[in-house]
Amino acid sequence: MDSVQIFNKSQNLKTLPAIRPGFTVRVHQKVTEGEKTRVQIFEGIVIAKKHGNGANGTVTVRKIASGVGVERIFPLHSPNIQKFEIVKTSKVRRAKLYYLRDKAAKEIRRKMKASTINVKDVVAAEKPSVVSEVPQEPQDKSEENTIPETSEEESQAQ
Repeated sequence: MDSVQIFNKSQNLKTLPAIRPGFTVRVHQKVTEGEKTRVQIFEGIVIAKKHGNGANGTVTVRKIASGVGVERIFPLHSPNIQKFEIVKTSKVRRAKLYYLRDKAAKEIRRKMKASTINVKDVVAAEKPSVVSEVPQEPQDKSEENTIPETSEEESQAQ
């Protein structure tokens, strides 16, 4: 045995659920703010697992918060980690799911394209349709000097 394996066996390591890339996990982490300690939950997809289950094993978890991708690397056997809770399991064909970073960015860009409006369409909609209106000349000269009649509703409003 090499020294790393001997060291790992000598450590009192936590028993963990079988966490694999593609699983959606909820990580319960102790956070100290001033004098108070609370548990903060980080839920996301496991995109990488490194260094096995040994004392230096880590898991990279990714989630999207407010449209921004957030990744955190959690040591498996840290005393600040209370527990790993598996929310959903899914089968993936890769050991490292780094391609999800680009996929999420593409989806956001696609949504932005769909929501943005073409500027040319907006300008065309705002312009009134140009119709050349030629004033019609009165056919009878007697119509030129007459006062237009107002309806009863218009006269009452005045």
